[in-house]
Amino acid sequence: MSSCRRRGRSPDGALHRFMERREFIERTLTASAAFGAATASAHAASAVGATADIRPPAPPPPTGELIAGGGSGTSYQLPVTVERRREGRPHRGKVLAAIQPHCDDIAIYAAGTVLKLLDEGYEGILITMSDDSMAGSGQWHGDVAARNERDTIEVARRLGLKECLFLNYPNHNMDAWPVVEMRARLVFLFRAFKVDTVLTYDPSGLYERNPDHTVGAKAVESACWMARSSWDYPEHRAVGLQPHGPADKYYFSRGPQLVNRVVDIGDFFEAKVWANLANVTQGPAGNSGVNLRARLAAEGKRLPLLDGTDEQANRAFTREIALARDSQRAVAYGLKQAEYFHYSPPDQSAADEYVRRHAVPR
Repeated sequence: MSSCRRRGRSPDGALHRFMERREFIERTLTASAAFGAATASAHAASAVGATADIRPPAPPPPTGELIAGGGSGTSYQLPVTVERRREGRPHRGKVLAAIQPHCDDIAIYAAGTVLKLLDEGYEGILITMSDDSMAGSGQWHGDVAARNERDTIEVARRLGLKECLFLNYPNHNMDAWPVVEMRARLVFLFRAFKVDTVLTYDPSGLYERNPDHTVGAKAVESACWMARSSWDYPEHRAVGLQPHGPADKYYFSRGPQLVNRVVDIGDFFEAKVWANLANVTQGPAGNSGVNLRARLAAEGKRLPLLDGTDEQANRAFTREIALARDSQRAVAYGLKQAEYFHYSPPDQSAADEYVRRHAVPR
């Protein structure tokens, strides 16, 4: 019979381990009490003016300091640029992509800027990432999705965008889908259409409760720079696509964000209203004026804003209620209507900037 025993099987071994655990607990409690007393003494000494290595918070980074990859800065202290209409079509030859998870997002938050950029020479495409089956009027999910798709095509037409693309991810559930797949499809589209500029939700926007907004924005953010990389998706070269990706990003948000770009859309506001009227299924414009007027009439009330024809009622509702934020945001800048963005410029090279400032002739 073997003299070997499995560890811990003998009564003596069990007792030994019990005593070890007891001693460990006692030592831990003693050390904890001593640490607490030392900490209390240190606080007391500090309170009566004893010397301590307490330093003020670090100052914020300089406004002009760039993040490691160039582009946006590291500071929360952002100067605001008011972007106004430019004459002479200075952006001729460029392409923008207006990217939204749902059919109403671009129309509400960025349609004025899209119209302005197209007026300045851009061509553009509209990309809708979800199937839009969860919001609006209809008899069943497929009916709602079909209605919203028709509305989106009409929004694109009214904005003057040349293509309207649908990626059809599940509405309200895009966070269940791999971001890497969304990114791969976006990289392909950016290269195929040679997209230079994007407008979409802010990937760093705060208090955003809709997962479609946050997930879609993150996919766009990473796709922008990967599309410019020759190392990402090299198989695209086999079908004639070269690395090319958006360098200018206009990020909008429903909640708080770091706003550094205010776009004057006064010249394009009525066209924005008209584009929003196309979103009949989901709103918030569409037939909302007529619907509100009918509801108030049933309650024995009247809103003078909604007097006139059905079209006049819907336009007035859209202008004064659905898009009221555009007029409210404009006041601080002396404008009629404005849209807010966090604008991320093309990547900048710290070395090139240093050369520009300090290089001398040989």
